[in-house]
Amino acid sequence: MTTLLIRNAYIVTMDDHQREIPEGGLFIRGGFIEQVGAMNELPLSADEVLDLKGHIVLPGLVNTHHHFYQTLTRAVPAAQDANLFNWLKTLYPIWARMNAEDIFISTQAALAELALSGCTTASDHLYLFPNGSKLDDEIAAASETGLRLQASRGSMSLGESQGGLPPDSVVDTEENILKDSQRLIEKYHDSKLGAFVQIVLAPCSPFSVTTDLMKQSAKLAREYGVHLHTHLAETEDEEQFCLQKFGHRPVGYMQEVDWVGDDVWFAHAVWVNAKEIQVFAKHKCGVAHCPTSNMRLASGIAPIREYRAAGVNVGLGVDGSASNDGSHLLAEIRQAMLLSRVKEGITGFSATPSPAGRGQGEGERKLMSAREALYLGTRGGAAVLGRKDIGSLEPGKCADFFAINLNRLDYAGAQHDPVSAIVFCQPRKVDYTVVGGKFIVKEGQLVTVDERKLIEKHNRASKKLLEG
Repeated sequence: MTTLLIRNAYIVTMDDHQREIPEGGLFIRGGFIEQVGAMNELPLSADEVLDLKGHIVLPGLVNTHHHFYQTLTRAVPAAQDANLFNWLKTLYPIWARMNAEDIFISTQAALAELALSGCTTASDHLYLFPNGSKLDDEIAAASETGLRLQASRGSMSLGESQGGLPPDSVVDTEENILKDSQRLIEKYHDSKLGAFVQIVLAPCSPFSVTTDLMKQSAKLAREYGVHLHTHLAETEDEEQFCLQKFGHRPVGYMQEVDWVGDDVWFAHAVWVNAKEIQVFAKHKCGVAHCPTSNMRLASGIAPIREYRAAGVNVGLGVDGSASNDGSHLLAEIRQAMLLSRVKEGITGFSATPSPAGRGQGEGERKLMSAREALYLGTRGGAAVLGRKDIGSLEPGKCADFFAINLNRLDYAGAQHDPVSAIVFCQPRKVDYTVVGGKFIVKEGQLVTVDERKLIEKHNRASKKLLEG
């Protein structure tokens, strides 16, 4: 099996001991990490040796919620200043014009952008399949790009004529949805360590699918041992919708349809109360926190501190590239840290320094640190997706990591704490991204796709879609 040796880097393991090794390295064999440590603890040679002196190396970032296809509709003028429901109503008719090629191209664009931000595993939520497009188109595109994919077979079955939000033109029948879900699981799902494709069942949201589809999807997922995902409690509008249509708040409705458990994670989960946070904790549900999207659509700030204190697994998601307009996961880590601090200010955090002038004074709550934010983007994301083979740099885990050259102007003056520097300082593109021991980004350039040609094809597809 092929071996790879990374030398002389600042290694951040994110393991249980939270080790940081200033002059360390990784020894990789067959796509998995075999050794992590100081240079005198590692072999002297390998099939390929890469000296990363002056670089920081961290576990590959894990994106727990995205909509790749939305790269085609970034910053659409009519949707720039809308809240969630109006934003969706504006974009649904445009998305209804997509085809299989659009799904393929947008997937590659999103994954390429993610790779350049240090992401190695991405969960995508594709919930509409117009004009013959399929989840297979996304999976094929991802296989060429080289990132790990949690491919969510999304769905919408509750159209406007039935009291739902989406137009009838983009919904499907429950029979077709469940049949295709089963087909995809049987064809693509890989439960082994190091899997590059796993299927997730993901009815879109309480306002776009029927109660029966929610129940049947949960039943099917548990028959096959795959995970479940949906949007939940993203806005106050959704809360009112659920109360009026189902007689429950969003979290109560999830309990009603058997959507709680360690095989379930929810996107956003902004509008929840203390009792509902305990429901998530009790049943080990996960949360995909999407700070930029929540700000972009004025949805609110998720109670991340409360989730963490209750023991709820929390990961990060860039969310759709039409509600974020970017797919930079390292930037999302920074955003999560900063937004958490904004929330602390709103809820009465005291910024008064302690008498010694260091840290917080007695009784004050601690602000989210750069390392805690990085945890959400690595270990936190892996836990949310139910994957034990990614998220940290330690023997037996997948050889998924990224590296940043610290000898650049962006980090000048921050050499005393390189880990915090890559979060506090404005994030840029990474220099290396490696998935399963294979380079996806090398010396700042994409290896697996031609970036220039991809941009040209993507812009043509976007223009055609927007012009109708």
